[in-house]
Amino acid sequence: MEALHPETNLLRLSKVCKSFKKSGGEEHLVLDGVSLTINEGEIVALLGRSGSGKSTLLRIISGLASAGSGKVLYRGKPVTGPVQGLAMVFQTFALFPWLTVLENVQLGLEAMRVPQAERHRRALAAIDLIGLDGFESAYPKELSGGMRQRVGFARALVVEPTLLLMDEAFSALDVLTAETLRTDLIELWLERRIPTKGILLVSHNIEEAVLLADRIVILGTNPGVVISEIEIPLEHPRDREAPAFRQLVDEVYALMTKRPRGAAGKAEAVPLSYRLPVAHVNQLAGLMEALAAEPYNGRADLPELANQMGFGVDQLFPLLEALEILAFAHTEGGDVELTAFGNNYVDADILRRKEIFAEHVIRHVALAAHIRHVIDERPGNRAPEERFLRELEDYFSEDDAERVLRVAIEWGRYAEHFAYEEGSGILSLENPVSSMPVK
Repeated sequence: MEALHPETNLLRLSKVCKSFKKSGGEEHLVLDGVSLTINEGEIVALLGRSGSGKSTLLRIISGLASAGSGKVLYRGKPVTGPVQGLAMVFQTFALFPWLTVLENVQLGLEAMRVPQAERHRRALAAIDLIGLDGFESAYPKELSGGMRQRVGFARALVVEPTLLLMDEAFSALDVLTAETLRTDLIELWLERRIPTKGILLVSHNIEEAVLLADRIVILGTNPGVVISEIEIPLEHPRDREAPAFRQLVDEVYALMTKRPRGAAGKAEAVPLSYRLPVAHVNQLAGLMEALAAEPYNGRADLPELANQMGFGVDQLFPLLEALEILAFAHTEGGDVELTAFGNNYVDADILRRKEIFAEHVIRHVALAAHIRHVIDERPGNRAPEERFLRELEDYFSEDDAERVLRVAIEWGRYAEHFAYEEGSGILSLENPVSSMPVK
C-alpha cells in the first residue's frame, strides 16, 4: 500500500539512546542511536530478538518512558509523555475483568473526558467494527482469547488514533485465531474503515511482518541498534506461498541469524561479555536430532523449520545461536546446517555426547572456561556464584547477568566441568568427571 503522504512523518526518532542504572550505579545501555521514521499510510514492523530493546523502544514512542538522549517527534512535536493520537494494543489483552466489554472499550474515552452519550455511541461503533456486536455486556472471563484481543483492538481504535502501536498483539493467540485477526485488521486498514494513518507493529513472527508490513526494521541486540531496513513491495492480499514472499522471508531470517565470523569463516569464540542465549541442553539435542533426520538430512530452510516445529523467533533463534556458538551448526542465507561436530553429536551415545559437549563448551564459551579456571585455582576448589555475577554485571543488567550465568552453569554442569549446589549457590569440582585442561 502506498503512503498517503510520503513526505509527512507521523513519527520520527533520531539517534535515540536509553540506559538503565545498575545496582552499582553504572549505566546499562539498552538502545544505542536508534533512528526510525513512520510515514502516513504506512505499516512498519519492528523485529528483533529478545534483548533487542523492542519493548523499551515502544514505551519511549508511546510516552510511557523517556529517552536518555536523541529526539522522539510525533507529528513534529517532542514526545514528553502520553500523547493523544497514539494508542496501543497489548500482547496480554490488559482488560479489566470487573468491567464489561462496553465499559472496557469506553475507558480511553473517559480519560479524554468525552461526554457520556458520545462515549457510548463511539464504543458501540468500535465493538461492531471489530466483530463483537452482541457481546457489549459480556465480561472478559466469558470471552475466548481471540474475542478478548478484539476488545483490545476496539479499545485502541475507539479513541481514533492517528498512529496505532501493536506490541506483539497476535502472539498470545492460537494460529487460526491470530490469522483471522490479521486478515480482519488488514481489511479494515485497506478499506479505510479505521481512522488510523499509520501502524507500528512489534512482532517476533517474521512471516507476520512480511504479510502485513510495508517496511520491516530489524534491531540488533545488546544494545539495540537498527541493523537493517527492508521494503516490502508486495500488493495486498499477499500470498504466503508466492516465490517473492518466500524470498523476503528468507532474507529477513538471514539478516536476523547473521553472526560475526573470523577470517577463516568460523564462528568466533564468545567472550565473557557475550549475552549467552537461553537454550537448554535437551532442546539443543532435540533440534540437532530433528535436523539430522528426514526430511532435512542435516540442512534446513529456516522458515520451513520454524513452521514445522511451531517455533517463533524468540524460541528458535536462541537455539540456533547456541548451536552456532558451540560449533554444532551454522546459519547462512536463511538456512541452517549441522557441522561435522553436530553430526558426530547426534550419532554418539549418551556418554560420548557429554564428552563432545564438554569439549565444545570449554573451547567456545569463555564464561564456562573462566568458571572452571577460577574453581581450579581456589583453595578447596569452591567458589560462590556471586563472584561471577559481580563480573558479569560489568557487562549486563542484574537480570541479564543472572540469566547468562544460569546458562553457563547448566551447560557446565551437563558437561561435568563443575558441580553446583542450588541452595548455597556454590560451584565446585565435587566428583568432576572431566579432566580436560582449562585455559
